[in-house]
Amino acid sequence: MTELVPFVYLSLLIISILGLGAIDHRHKLALFVSPRATIVSVAVAVAVFLVWDIIGIALGIFFRGDAPHLSGLLLAPELPVEELFFLILLSYNTLLAYQGFARRFAK
Repeated sequence: MTELVPFVYLSLLIISILGLGAIDHRHKLALFVSPRATIVSVAVAVAVFLVWDIIGIALGIFFRGDAPHLSGLLLAPELPVEELFFLILLSYNTLLAYQGFARRFAK
């Protein structure tokens, strides 16, 4: 069981992204209406946040720390793979919230 603990956070992030996908599919908010625009929007937002993270790491502001729930897999020094999935979750969630509110208040 202890060998799975490092992947708990990554697993929960992936499950959450899949949950957002299910909500998106049910309400046809983004990916299932305009897949290319959704992927580009999320990718651009993730890229901006990754640049932000890399600058923060270079300046010594951001660091990985010692969290037992992180997988230990790194994209770059001090940049855990979980950060990528968190940024995808954050960006996709924001896009869905925007689309949901825009649809709700457009009527």
